[in-house]
Amino acid sequence: MSSHAGSEGAGLNQPVRPSLGAAAPSGGVRVQQLCKTYVSGNQTLTVLDRLDLELAAGQNAAIVGPSGCGKSTLLYLLGTLETPTSGVVEIGGQRPFDLPPPQLAAFRNRAIGFVFQDHHLLPQLTVRENVLLPALATGTVQAAQEQRADALIERVGLNARRDQLPGQLSGGERQRVAVARALLLQPILILADEPTGSLDEANAKIVADLLLEMQQELGSLLLCVTHNLELAARFERTLTLNQGRFANR
Repeated sequence: MSSHAGSEGAGLNQPVRPSLGAAAPSGGVRVQQLCKTYVSGNQTLTVLDRLDLELAAGQNAAIVGPSGCGKSTLLYLLGTLETPTSGVVEIGGQRPFDLPPPQLAAFRNRAIGFVFQDHHLLPQLTVRENVLLPALATGTVQAAQEQRADALIERVGLNARRDQLPGQLSGGERQRVAVARALLLQPILILADEPTGSLDEANAKIVADLLLEMQQELGSLLLCVTHNLELAARFERTLTLNQGRFANR
């Protein structure tokens, strides 16, 4: 795999910043008395305990806390990848867990963008095709979505690599593709789980800069789980999760 160490941030020195538009639809996130428990035999493990949280559209917040405190579980619940044991989750005024499975999947694809520590790019697809994946999942790729994919690829500094496969990119470049993919459908909510955790310091800064800048441009809500306190300090709010509850809100 090529490292491209010398060109990693080359496209960002004098970035072209095409308009990314506004998030559509708009809305915040509300969590009320959220609980998540797991049952194993006669034992019940409570991971999240009557959690309350409210975040407005356009805000960004970091969630910190010790390993095993429920940070990633909360992100997966907000991403509708897991189902809560009890409680209310509202995203953009919609209660996604009230939806039947097909509509829930469509809502997740349209309203939520994901950036994980592992980029989760499909190795057989080019950069451009990977960015277009959320549109492909709807069944039809519109011309406006193709134009938006091109604008996002240019925005993250990878225009020269748009036709390359993930295996031809460095780790930082792959994560920048993941950021562009997460923003393709202009989501209400962007969820980032340790987005810089596997990157060196220089590339971690590039990815963090892009996430925060593009979130502000879109007006989406960004929620980031991280162990990196320097990264957390860059967010408008820092929420500390411990033993399944927030120590501050």
